[in-house]
Amino acid sequence: MLLQRTRKSLLPPSTVRLSTCLPATVACRPFKYLFFVVIVSMSVKGLFAADLAEATKLVNQGKYDECIQVSSVAIEEGQYSETWRELKIRAQLATGQYAGALVTLDEALERYKSSVRMRWLGYRVCLFNGLPERAQELLDQIDELMDGGSWRYTDPASRIALGEFYLHRGVDAKQVLDALYNQVKKRSPDYAAAYTAAGQLALSKHDYALATEEFSAALKFDATDADIHFGLGVAIASSDSEKSEAAFQAALATNPNHVDTLLFLADQKIDAELYVDAKDLLDRAASVNMLDPRVWSYRAVLAHLENEPQIEEHYRRLALSWWSNNPEVDYTIGRKLSQKYRFVEGAAYQRAALSLQSDYLPAQSQLAQDLLRLGDEEGWKLAAEVYARDGYSVIAHNLVTLKDNLAKFRTLRADGFLIRMEAREAEIYGQLVVELLTRAKDQLCRKYDTTVADPVVVEIFPKQEDFAIRTFGMPGGAGFLGVCFGRLITANSPASQGSSPANWQATLWHEFCHVVTLQKTSNKMPRWLSEGISVYEERQANATWGQTMTPEYREMILSDALTPVSQLSGAFLSPPSAVHLQFAYYESSLVVEYLVEQYGMETVQRILTDLGVGLSINESLQRYAGSIDAIDAEFADYARDLARQFAPEAEWSQPQIEGDTSRAALASWLEKHPNNYPALHTYASLLMRERRWSEAEEVAKRLLKLNPGSVPVLSMLARVHREQDDLDAETKTLERIAELSPDRVVAFQRLVELATAGQDWEQVRKYGTSLVAVNPMLPAPHRSLAQAAEQLHDDRLAMVALNALLQMDPIDPADMHYRLGCALRRTGDLPAAKRHILMALEEAPRYGAAHRQLLEILAALADNESTSASAGDPAPAVPVDTEATN
Repeated sequence: MLLQRTRKSLLPPSTVRLSTCLPATVACRPFKYLFFVVIVSMSVKGLFAADLAEATKLVNQGKYDECIQVSSVAIEEGQYSETWRELKIRAQLATGQYAGALVTLDEALERYKSSVRMRWLGYRVCLFNGLPERAQELLDQIDELMDGGSWRYTDPASRIALGEFYLHRGVDAKQVLDALYNQVKKRSPDYAAAYTAAGQLALSKHDYALATEEFSAALKFDATDADIHFGLGVAIASSDSEKSEAAFQAALATNPNHVDTLLFLADQKIDAELYVDAKDLLDRAASVNMLDPRVWSYRAVLAHLENEPQIEEHYRRLALSWWSNNPEVDYTIGRKLSQKYRFVEGAAYQRAALSLQSDYLPAQSQLAQDLLRLGDEEGWKLAAEVYARDGYSVIAHNLVTLKDNLAKFRTLRADGFLIRMEAREAEIYGQLVVELLTRAKDQLCRKYDTTVADPVVVEIFPKQEDFAIRTFGMPGGAGFLGVCFGRLITANSPASQGSSPANWQATLWHEFCHVVTLQKTSNKMPRWLSEGISVYEERQANATWGQTMTPEYREMILSDALTPVSQLSGAFLSPPSAVHLQFAYYESSLVVEYLVEQYGMETVQRILTDLGVGLSINESLQRYAGSIDAIDAEFADYARDLARQFAPEAEWSQPQIEGDTSRAALASWLEKHPNNYPALHTYASLLMRERRWSEAEEVAKRLLKLNPGSVPVLSMLARVHREQDDLDAETKTLERIAELSPDRVVAFQRLVELATAGQDWEQVRKYGTSLVAVNPMLPAPHRSLAQAAEQLHDDRLAMVALNALLQMDPIDPADMHYRLGCALRRTGDLPAAKRHILMALEEAPRYGAAHRQLLEILAALADNESTSASAGDPAPAVPVDTEATN
């Protein structure tokens, strides 16, 4: 091939003959001679450009050794372009030939004395050769060269190098983007490297939308660069897993030795707890560059997760062997450990990274997040410092903004809990949150024989965006109700969930169960087991909580959607749909249920103890339940048996009706397939649409005979009974719904309405409480609860309900204050009773009943003071359990 020619043959024969056979008269014709020289020069220049393109392709294809060989030949033959040296150094760095890269750099700097590109590339070369002082000198030289004449560096490659240099120096990212990268794009619109550099900048700041835009543009101009495919894959990894995977595969198809892609895929395998696969990918990366510090960093992570601390430290030292002050090593290890919820260990690694380079922004940012997830307020200070240094940082900006919002929250303290809520929400249902968490702590800590460290911080956000920022560092995370980090729980309040909120009590119970199991295992448990226990414990606490078998889940279990237990944690990472994510939670809870049924609850507790002392999940399961392969097979049989037992008489295939799709045609088809569940459901819906209530009732009952626990069908039947004015039947059907579902607001509201009409105050209290457990921000259930509580002489409930109503701008606040004052008086809290009666009179000065109540309260207070004075007892102190967060 052309790139393998000797120096003489670099010129095509025709050009050589042209240059050596010039007639003697050419000396007398300088302009013609110049013409011939220009022709020769243009031919050679074009040839060299073609050679450079071929050499660049070798790098892009991962043929690093060939690129080094070709570049070396070109350099020896006197090729002037510094790109030859740049390509050679890039290939040497990619293969771990750090000493050779230093030799190439020295030769290049001797020839290109004013090159900023060589100096910026040389910075990394020197660091990997253990020469930090010389690396710093190269940066200083770039500053001097720019001071002496920046006008000399207007070529695109130099501008890109300068952009990276200025970012390293801490120059504002937007300035670099506008003044350098965008200017290059403007002058050279098809220069792919400018878009790639802009995309990498955006990725470093977690601006994935901009990164996607930039890498997509770069691909239009150069689809042969694996860096571009890789960058696009990273940019869309959290938003489109399928396209992201395709981008990574495109990168490896272009360059099978693309270490960045191999390491990112290994990172994902670690997240999915597929450690064998991760090791295989790391081995592939090591075969390209055995000395890449990131390879050894990830191996250290795996050693930590496998409870091999000596091997972990050995791998860390290998990662630092060539560049001893490389902060990326400890940052990478710590980041992955934090993603495994090992925030204490992760924070320690970030501090180690900062001890090597105190201004290393990625470590500062990660440490801020780690500390915040540990409930350490120092995290806010660190986030502010990161934002002050890097205003482009999306995460730092979001956290700083969030802190201002959190400062307005109310803080409740009780029994080892520190609960932060929006002030109005804290007044409405804060006490209910305290009571629920206290009950969960008592039951779950006793059941799992563990003590949780105080305080457990619980933050409940009325805005989903604030929840996402606190939890993930940036907006997103739609569908997540709550997250637990070990000692910190973040949750969406009902106010953030629109018209169909989930049961917040079930959410908090689920998340506090995580607190118990994570602390018992020192955060050393697989994702599937953690989630599985929490969903299982929801069902144990309340039969309506947690998930149960559905027709959709049945179909998924009996198809290929059932994930083996050994791979179940990966099902949470990139699910094809929201349904698949919910199914991962349900399947995990089934695994726990299977373990409890087959081996007993004590075995689950022993497994948690084993994990806490460092055994892997497979080792622990082997001790009590057999090999992981056996469990995979046995659980699959268990789950399929459950699925087959679900509505076993029903036929689940979709009806096949050709041509006529009318109700009559469906009825005719059902005569031959009377138990076809989808067809019956469709038929019932058609009958209801036509208001044929009696026929719809019959079909709904047929459906319930096949599947007695179907809440959607029960809801249909309740509607039918209401339309038929059959209140008794409607009530019984609604009560059945309430027994099966924790968040059917419409059913609860109707039950409260019916119970109130019948003055069945126990039922009003029962279903009003169910309503508040779903959405405490609605006034109606609190009004019903206050009325029922007064009828049942339940003063505690009356006080909670009336206090909530006062936060909701009631039409008659005087009445609310009066009734609350009366309830407080009955419980003996005379000072508070007096305060609310006075507030009633402030609203309605002629409120006679309030005047009489006030006189009686004053008399009682006077009697108490007289009794206390005669007994010499001090007045009781009023406990304070709330404070402003700031």
